[in-house]
Amino acid sequence: MIVLRRGPVSIRFRRRTVYGTLVLLAIAAGLSVLALCQGAVWLSPAQVLTALSGRGGTSVVVLEWRLPRVVAALVFGAALALAGAVIQNLTRNPLGSPDVLGIEAGSYTGALIVMTGVIAEVPGLLTGMAMLCGMLAAGVVYALSLKSGIDRTRLVVIGIAVNAMLVALNAWIVLRAELEVAIAATGWSAGSLNGLGWDDLQIPLIVVGALVLLFTALSGQLNQATVGDEVAVATGVRLGRLRLVTVLAAVACSATVTAVTGPIVFIALAAPQIGRRLFATSGVGLLPAALTGGVLLLGADLIAQLLLAPVALPVGVVTTAIGGCYLLWLLLKEMR
Repeated sequence: MIVLRRGPVSIRFRRRTVYGTLVLLAIAAGLSVLALCQGAVWLSPAQVLTALSGRGGTSVVVLEWRLPRVVAALVFGAALALAGAVIQNLTRNPLGSPDVLGIEAGSYTGALIVMTGVIAEVPGLLTGMAMLCGMLAAGVVYALSLKSGIDRTRLVVIGIAVNAMLVALNAWIVLRAELEVAIAATGWSAGSLNGLGWDDLQIPLIVVGALVLLFTALSGQLNQATVGDEVAVATGVRLGRLRLVTVLAAVACSATVTAVTGPIVFIALAAPQIGRRLFATSGVGLLPAALTGGVLLLGADLIAQLLLAPVALPVGVVTTAIGGCYLLWLLLKEMR
């Protein structure tokens, strides 16, 4: 345990948490430099660092083309992981995540409604519809899982069922769309960071930043809720309001990312559990999940760029493949 004291105030940190945070930050920094070097033209780390300072002939390439993609991978990976961590904390189930419970599929449905011209498109409508439909999907799953309080097993089973129905609905919408729209929607459904610029990230970064502050403010109550409902209520936690606020915030996190990149699976499911094992925490910690999610998505995006270079794959293809391997490993581990 590491203790920092200043006057009457003292803060304690577990050594494993401090070391794990430093290691993941170092990995994130290394991957970020590598991602800024990678592109149609390879740049040396020295050229990248020079460009980051605003000097050199490659500053536009690094600052305007490659840096937004790196920032998006880190921030969106952390946002998806936080959404998964919050839902897994509330459900106490490692399968509780937006991509399993139908939230991302619902967000994709909202985006498809706008993309296929069912309603007239106006600025910000796609993001708003994605968030609205994601919240509606979460509300349906939450309402159907209630049984004298929330039933965690029913929540996962109903979430998987709702997710399957939404996937079928999305496929039907795409099949009935015009060819050009269907091709664009299908490509977008894979989840991609290709072509993102600062204009695409301004509003999502503000939304995710506000939600991170909300999660930070509620982290103490979330930790108490993981101990048990009776203990949490005895310590003054209003579970009904906490669950409603945190679920809405988690849905907003997931839907915001989905509206910009398309559905990116696996990160919200696995990052909280990987972070819990790396940091050896008893529950699903928000900081371990966020750091792990950012590193995972940035690493997956690098693989997507290198696998069939110079063609960049959608990052969702890579995260899906990694997610399948992770689930197989988890299954084999549980069987042993």
